Amino acid sequence: MIQHPAPTTRLPAGTGIGLKRAHVAGLLAGPASLSFLEVHAENYMGDGGPPHEELTALRRDFALSVHGVGLSIGGAGPLDDAHLSRLAHLCDRYQPESFSEHLAWSSHDGAGLNDLLPLPYDAATLRAVCDHIDRVQDALRRPMLLENPATYVTFAHSTMEETDFLRAITARTGCGLLLDVNNVFVSCTNHRADPRAYLAAFPLDAVGEIHLGGHHAEDLPSGPLLIDTHGAAVADPVWTLYEEVIARTGPLPTLIEWDTDVPPLPVLLAEADRAAAIMAGATPAREVRHAIA
Repeated sequence: MIQHPAPTTRLPAGTGIGLKRAHVAGLLAGPASLSFLEVHAENYMGDGGPPHEELTALRRDFALSVHGVGLSIGGAGPLDDAHLSRLAHLCDRYQPESFSEHLAWSSHDGAGLNDLLPLPYDAATLRAVCDHIDRVQDALRRPMLLENPATYVTFAHSTMEETDFLRAITARTGCGLLLDVNNVFVSCTNHRADPRAYLAAFPLDAVGEIHLGGHHAEDLPSGPLLIDTHGAAVADPVWTLYEEVIARTGPLPTLIEWDTDVPPLPVLLAEADRAAAIMAGATPAREVRHAIA
């Protein structure tokens, strides 16, 4: 079984869901088989109002993961000081067990872009990303997790594999990783690569949280194209990859992402229960060590 270094998250090794306002009443009404909730940081950067009242009430019963989507960690320019200050205030207010962001860029010349865009993997980009992560971790006074992206293009001038790039980031900054298994399946399918080979090269010892989500598939003349939508149930091949990861790592905090066409709460809880069952049935550590020796 993977031996993890000092943890970069204090989330319990159970299951969570992304918090949606439609589910607040159900979560407050009684116990749910969940260990944590995740919120998008940018939805809670105001000072008050019903969202904060609800989150304050739920925080009493659940561990909390704050997931950013607007820092533009991979951007060529400097980080937005005002955005980073609001993020630090949010983390000070709720003291979440985890903070995470994306290996992507989403702004240019002060303009925010409504997307998480890919990066070339080379020495210059590595320096820029590490500098930004250092700045975030200093501002938040906590280690962060960095999520592997879902991608649809690659860069001809990349000089590193994505897994090597992520490993180098963790070595230079001390940050952890958020492994999105659906993103692995989406990217590898789109680039005609083997997701198992990708995961075999992934620095699993740095993983502090896992994301599972749904995607949309299109058949093109060139082959299948998968779009990371967070708008459907987790696909069977992604569940299979998740089970193989958990067999290597043991239980890890696992989030069900469902951000569009959000279903009723029991549907999300059933997905979370499936992840919990996989973690509960993971191969004992001594057997895993023998299997991968």
